[in-house]
Amino acid sequence: MRYLVLLLVVLASPLARFPAVAAFPAVAALPSTGPSAVALWTAPLGGGLVVTRPFDAPADPYAAGHRGVDLAAGAGDPVLAAGDGVVVFAGRVAGRPVVSIDHPGGLRTTYEPVDPSVAAGQPVARGSPIGTLVAGHPGCPRQACLHWGLRRGESYLDPLVLLRPPQVRLLPLTGAR
Repeated sequence: MRYLVLLLVVLASPLARFPAVAAFPAVAALPSTGPSAVALWTAPLGGGLVVTRPFDAPADPYAAGHRGVDLAAGAGDPVLAAGDGVVVFAGRVAGRPVVSIDHPGGLRTTYEPVDPSVAAGQPVARGSPIGTLVAGHPGCPRQACLHWGLRRGESYLDPLVLLRPPQVRLLPLTGAR
């Protein structure tokens, strides 16, 4: 019975829509003495998130799309690591400052435009500062926007699924009394 409940939790998770990340849940309820859950992910900006442009998955690897989300913020605001990991890149790509972090389970988050305060090879903890937001993200309707991306291998995923807690739904067993 315990395995059935665990399976239902995984299947009901928002990440289950993405089989590549279903084994890496956004929020995991670990056995403990209290009712609290341990969060594995946090928002990359402090305060409430304002999405100015949502994720739009490309039809194929070379098609148009928006491979992340744009989040409104102020220039100079601190940008935080969404999860524990190791910085794999902190520098310029096509003239824009970018930070990329590898996380357990084969996930990679990217943040731009961010003036990095970290360097490649540096371990980071969830919620720790990785740099400051720079103004000038193309298409941003606000003072500044953070483009936050998520990949597993070559597949782009909506990074907002990392912040959504799983939904638990119990289903009846057929033939059970």
